Amino acid sequence: MTIIKNVLAISAETLYIHLKKDFTDYINYKLDSNLSTDFAHVYDVINVLFPEVIEGTALTITVTDDEITVSDNAKDSEFNTELLEKHLIDFITDRCS
Repeated sequence: MTIIKNVLAISAETLYIHLKKDFTDYINYKLDSNLSTDFAHVYDVINVLFPEVIEGTALTITVTDDEITVSDNAKDSEFNTELLEKHLIDFITDRCS
């Protein structure tokens, strides 16, 4: 689990919009790949899915007024979720601080 200070007090809805709009291109550029991504948003929680490589929810983002928490839900996956988590954290940090 990684905690990021929510300096701009970005809401879960706003972060969700940023993720839907820009994250797929961002991570594919960083990894020189063509991963598909999907997102599910309910209240202050955003689930991040990489359906082609990881079954189920790979990462979960929880947004509060003070912080954004990223949790790895696929630690037992054969795919390198730590790398996906690192790029997600970099993306969020760039957008929210």
